[in-house]
Formats: sequence, structure tokens, C-alpha cells
Amino acid sequence: MTAISPELRTAYLETEYRVGGDAPFVLRIGQASAQLRALHLRRRVRCSSFITAANPGSQLQDAATNAERQQALGTQLRRMGYAPLPGMGQHPSNGWPAEASWLVPGLGLGCVRQLAGQWGQTALIFSAEDATPRLVFTACG
Repeated sequence: MTAISPELRTAYLETEYRVGGDAPFVLRIGQASAQLRALHLRRRVRCSSFITAANPGSQLQDAATNAERQQALGTQLRRMGYAPLPGMGQHPSNGWPAEASWLVPGLGLGCVRQLAGQWGQTALIFSAEDATPRLVFTACG
């Protein structure tokens, strides 16, 4: 594991985590989300996780590779019994390409950490009952 640079940490904190579906909304780290809380209630879950398979290790991959990885992650999540919603993580100004992602209602922290490690992800977003997205690094920070 490697240390997380201050620049990378800041980029994650500033990124907008967009959730698609019938009622799209944006998640921001540290800001409670009424839309996420409502989704938790509708889905009868106590938490959710936002994860991608794109750009493992925060190293830019080509679009085709990222799309293939993201599709495989979606398939894995559905086989595990989850109903993920499509999402997108995008920094508002740094030029890093948007990353297709999944918001997974009901996916707990232990399980999402394991998935993030499997898919080589540096970080993930986890929201507990308070519907406040929190940044969780999977490598030393």
C-alpha cells in the first residue's frame, strides 16, 4: 500500500458523486443527503456504498477497459443480490475523466471494502443511517 497524496485526497473530497435512476441526485462528501435518506427508506436499508471499478490504483485506464471493468462489477453486485443504481464520479474542474460508478443500497462497509480491494480501488464512499457520504481510503493515507 502507498500513501495517499494530499492532492489526491483533495480531489476525492471535491468530486461530485452523481446517482442516476428515476430521481437523480448528487452526493458530496460530508454533506447529509435528503435524497439518499429517502432512497434508504424506500429500499429499506440502513446504508449504501458508492463504488467504481474504473482506473484501479488511481491510474488512468482507457475507456474500453474501464467500461468492461464497470460492467463486470455491476454483474458481480447483482449476483450478490444487490440492485445497484448507475452513478458517475466527476471532479468539477480538474480534467480527470468522469468515472462510471454504482450506488449500492444496503452494501455494508465491510463488504464494500472487500470489493474495493478486489477491484484495486484507492477509495470508496460509504453512507450509514445518517445518509452522510464518507470517504474511505483502502490504502494507507
